Amino acid sequence: MDQESVAGAEDVTLADAPPVAPRPGPLAIAAIVAADYVHASLWHVRAFFGGRIPREYGRGDPARPVVVLIPGVYETWTFLKPVADRLNADGYRIRIARGLGLNRRPIRDTAARFARALGRLPKPDAGCVVVAHSKGGLVGKELLITDRERLGLLGVVAVCTPFSGSTLARYVVDPSLREFLPTDATIVALGDERGVNGDVVSIYSTFDPHVPDGSVLPGATNVLLPVAGHFVILGSSELADAVELAVDDLAERSQRA
Repeated sequence: MDQESVAGAEDVTLADAPPVAPRPGPLAIAAIVAADYVHASLWHVRAFFGGRIPREYGRGDPARPVVVLIPGVYETWTFLKPVADRLNADGYRIRIARGLGLNRRPIRDTAARFARALGRLPKPDAGCVVVAHSKGGLVGKELLITDRERLGLLGVVAVCTPFSGSTLARYVVDPSLREFLPTDATIVALGDERGVNGDVVSIYSTFDPHVPDGSVLPGATNVLLPVAGHFVILGSSELADAVELAVDDLAERSQRA
């Protein structure tokens, strides 16, 4: 049975609750899309001017897992900076892969590149947790399937990830976006691999204009936040709270195992 949960703005929990919000009306959708594109533009500006990796990210509690950031397509790690800053302040070390550009390579190719990059570093004694946005969650799940033991991966915290693909992909010609078609071989294969879903926390918004099919993943911990949008959510305090709780939970699970 799926673990279903909802996170409020002030009291983030993993209590039982409906994992899907009602679909908003046309005017509300238009407002959500407009706000999302404004925020996406702002994230790109921040990425251009603030791409330096903070030295503090290498410091933290060695008894806690290392957090590995995986951004979405046409994104850099800075899209996840608010979440990374919160986790680092809480004692987690942060790792960022260089050389991804705008993350336009195929999902499995990106996962292989991450695996090689992580494999060159000593495996942390406390393991690693992937924190990802959008396509990054699919990359994280692929890593759980193919390289879990070698890399010491404990689980994946995915934000607004199209685990079932996105029907919007049929309207674009860019191969890096067409890969999200629900019928794409990689999307179908990842969906069929359910053995690792229990170690995935899928966090998503009330309405995602880029992932209209939703981010619910069978067998995972599915967390609905009271925030709309694909990009707006990245700067919200609700997301920072939910990701912190999810990473803490995956770390505690590994200690109990």
